[in-house]
Amino acid sequence: MHRPKYHTYACRAVALVSALFLLSPATSMAQRLDAIGKEKPIKVTGGIGLEQVAYLSSGLQEGRREPYNFFLTGNINFDLFGWAVPFSFSYTNQGRVAFSQPFNQYGLTPTYKWITGHIGYTSMNFSSYTLSGHLFNGLGVDLAPAGRFKFSAMYGRLQQAVTADTTRPEIIPAYKRMGYGFKASYGAGKDNIDLIVFSAKDDPNSIEAPGPQYNITPQENLVVGLNVRKQLMNRLSVNAEVAWSALTRDARLASDSADLVKFPSLGLIQKNSTTALYTAYKTGMTYSANKYSLGLGYEWVAPEYKTLGAYYFTNDFENITGNLQFRMFKDKVTGGLNAGVQHNNLKKDKQSTMSRWVGALNLSWVASQKMNFNFSYSNFQSFVNIKSDFDYINQVSPYQNLDTLNYTQISSNASMSMNYSISRTKEKAQMLMCNVSYMKSSDLQGGVKQPTGTVFYNLNTAYSMQLVPRNMSVTLGFNANRNSAMNMQSTTLGPTLGVNKTLLNKKLRTSGTVSWNGSFNNGNAGTKVLTARLSGAYTVKKKHNLNLGITGLNRSGSSNSAKSISELTSTLGYNYNF
Repeated sequence: MHRPKYHTYACRAVALVSALFLLSPATSMAQRLDAIGKEKPIKVTGGIGLEQVAYLSSGLQEGRREPYNFFLTGNINFDLFGWAVPFSFSYTNQGRVAFSQPFNQYGLTPTYKWITGHIGYTSMNFSSYTLSGHLFNGLGVDLAPAGRFKFSAMYGRLQQAVTADTTRPEIIPAYKRMGYGFKASYGAGKDNIDLIVFSAKDDPNSIEAPGPQYNITPQENLVVGLNVRKQLMNRLSVNAEVAWSALTRDARLASDSADLVKFPSLGLIQKNSTTALYTAYKTGMTYSANKYSLGLGYEWVAPEYKTLGAYYFTNDFENITGNLQFRMFKDKVTGGLNAGVQHNNLKKDKQSTMSRWVGALNLSWVASQKMNFNFSYSNFQSFVNIKSDFDYINQVSPYQNLDTLNYTQISSNASMSMNYSISRTKEKAQMLMCNVSYMKSSDLQGGVKQPTGTVFYNLNTAYSMQLVPRNMSVTLGFNANRNSAMNMQSTTLGPTLGVNKTLLNKKLRTSGTVSWNGSFNNGNAGTKVLTARLSGAYTVKKKHNLNLGITGLNRSGSSNSAKSISELTSTLGYNYNF
């Protein structure tokens, strides 16, 4: 019987997938199973490059940089219906050789219509409070058929066993940790509800019990989450997320018959005297009108809240946020206002309490067809209180015990930019740009301003002209910044001139820049730097790329004792891609 060609390709593809996966497959890409028989089974891409760097200098100590270096790099990638297998290498004349391949950790993500699988090393995300991007080695599936129901599930090893080694203190021991979970969703239009269950358990017998110096115990975790999103009156949308995390911090202890923690475990977690139940929830609402939208948000995470489905989790905080987006004056002015406050120590049982307040404003104004402005401002305040009320009562002056008084950090940032189109024709376009920014930070301790604040100003201006028929552009810029801190004031300023031009039917791209800047400290002249750069890049048949760059630098000081420094660096490179 004659078999079609695509059947042979499919058999070879399946055999190759099986062989590679059995080689102990952290790279993961989606495999398009529905593409079998429709696309080439294997695609090979890659490239090789050689870069040579020559360096000359005067006025510097010898040995600062090698006079000649070269870097040889290469990569090759095999693509099997979306399954990427990359290899790479690098070699330098300094004796360093590097080679990488993906078979230490590998994952497959095959897809077929509305079914997506996860095999090997992979990660999934159910919600921020339950399973949130944790890498696992196992199996997972996402089912998203047409209709209102969707389902996801996973099972695998979240953590590999690591035995303690007293001769290598940098190695942190760990118990083998297995986990499973599912997420069931029901949605209709803009309304949706998710039910999430996640469980993880350490194997106490996977390693010998580490010594007390490590403070590591086998844990168990059961997390139940509920997410709801509801659209009301076509303009108001409400969302809420809540999670309950039951955590047993030492699963080696016997079950506690007293059952001090009341919650339905359904036999999914062992409860003992180290078991505790934590709660986290987040809610928000957004009202959208024709010209504006208003949003409010609230988040509360209990102290010590933890899920074994996330690598790191911030707890013990309360957030209140608000935002306003608007358009006005026939949409010529658009803007946004955001503000939020956060504080910790929800149980009032810590020695210190930190509060933060953040406010930000962004405005854009289209003044005309040629000119537009952008303005932004933000203010950040962080307040720390380390004293009790008793300390306030007995305080005789604001300078008493400055190291333990309430401490406030304030940071303000503002910037304004302007773009002005001077002219625009088929032959020439001219543009003027200007940006000014300001930043100030200060500290308050016991209500007294501390002399540790800084003020920073920055100015960037540029004029650009593009000559279309000549494939050339010219840019002239001026930069300046001023920094004030303590009793020191420093200023740096200087111009920059740049030219770009393409030749040989745009195959050769050339550019050159010259810049000078000088610094001044408390009014006294400091370092002066002159830099010139030339570069060119030539492309042949979209596969071969040649590039050459030459950079010259001269730095001089203000005093007679300061030596002038000159450097010349040239780079020649070649890249081939297939």
